[in-house]
Amino acid sequence: MASIRDVARLAGVSPSTVSRVMNGTANVNDEKVKRVQQAIEETGFRPNELARMLYRKSSNIIGVIVPNIENPFFSEIARSIEEESYKHGYRILLCSSNDDTQKEQINIQMLVRMKADGIILMTNSTTEDYANIIVDVPVVVVDRRVVMGNEVAYIQADHYEGGRLALKHLVECGCRSIVCMRGPLELTSGRDRYRGYETAAKENDIRIQVVDAGYSFKDGDGATENLLRDYPDVDGIIAPNDMVALAVYKNLFRRGIRVPEDVQLIGFDDIPLAELLTPELTTIEQPIRTMGRMAVEIIVKNSAGEPFEKDNILPVKLVRRETTGCLSEMK
Repeated sequence: MASIRDVARLAGVSPSTVSRVMNGTANVNDEKVKRVQQAIEETGFRPNELARMLYRKSSNIIGVIVPNIENPFFSEIARSIEEESYKHGYRILLCSSNDDTQKEQINIQMLVRMKADGIILMTNSTTEDYANIIVDVPVVVVDRRVVMGNEVAYIQADHYEGGRLALKHLVECGCRSIVCMRGPLELTSGRDRYRGYETAAKENDIRIQVVDAGYSFKDGDGATENLLRDYPDVDGIIAPNDMVALAVYKNLFRRGIRVPEDVQLIGFDDIPLAELLTPELTTIEQPIRTMGRMAVEIIVKNSAGEPFEKDNILPVKLVRRETTGCLSEMK
């Protein structure tokens, strides 16, 4: 394997000149640049990218941190980020924190040392978790709001409107005993979705009924047990996301409770699995691919010193499918 010294020897220059040509860190006359480039081509030399990062202001890397890569919502956003990053000449480094705040912060510091051009952060941590953490890289926070001190923009769906639409739809489908499976209140997504549900419930004279739940399939399994125990007359369920909705459906099916004939069900996110379920899951669609694409565009614009929107709240929409009883209205 060729080394930088082999390139320098063939080009008739010093290794430091080869380094300057590759990194663009100093002016080198055109004739030497041409010789170095020709020597690189002839030897097939490939520089150590990690070593080059130490000398360049830009690594052409965007760090992506998700709380749980198993959740299709986050893997879909990561896919959108990777595709958009590639278009702009960037690569991504994907880290999954597994809902471990300490691991998340270690990953952030690693990306800082690697001189990442930016970090796209999706987190279940809170502002308090970052009270004493210094982040020296521009951060775009996606799907919720966390104050870190160096965040340049927020991108999230209109969680409040999503909660409102979910309740309104179940009412229109004839439900009167509706239970909201409330997401974590320490997260802005959970708080805002619940506020939307609460507002719509009051507007429609619906009794507020709540069961607390997390965002994982396992959380949904346990929360469904509590829901059916506390609200045996339930006829409509608003899940905090699609993964929990899948757990709810599985629980109801095991008990012989039919969806949507006995209980109607609505999720949140519109992950690909929502259409694969039988019956297909009615849900609130977040613009997942748009969120990922926008996050990359903001980092690119920030690096170029171009203006961009700092606070981005994107519209959601109701996707009517088969787990609610209003599908016939669409036909």
